[in-house]
Amino acid sequence: MSEDCDLCEAAEVTKRYFEDELCWVGDCEICLVPMVVWREHGASPPPEVKRHLYEVLGAVANDEFPSTPWSIDERMRNIPDHYHAHARPPYFWRRHRS
Repeated sequence: MSEDCDLCEAAEVTKRYFEDELCWVGDCEICLVPMVVWREHGASPPPEVKRHLYEVLGAVANDEFPSTPWSIDERMRNIPDHYHAHARPPYFWRRHRS
C-alpha cells in the first residue's frame, strides 16, 4: 500500500459494485465506466489474480452493458504504478472527443 496512491486509498467517490480481499470494482472517477482495482499496490498482478480481476470486472460489465459488447482496457494512463483495468463499451473514445 502506498500512502499517496488514490487507488490504494480506495475512497468511495463513485458507484461501488463489488469488493473482496483481492480487488474492488467501481466506476472510474474520470471516465465513469466500471473499473477493477487490485488491492495490492503494484502494476503486475500474478496471472491467477489477473484472471480473478477479469472475472469480477466481466460480471459487472455484463450487468452494466447487457446488450452492448465491451472490452477490457488495461492501459493505466493516469496511475501507471497501481494495476487497474476498465470495461469499455464500443466507440468509447470517439464518444468522448471534444
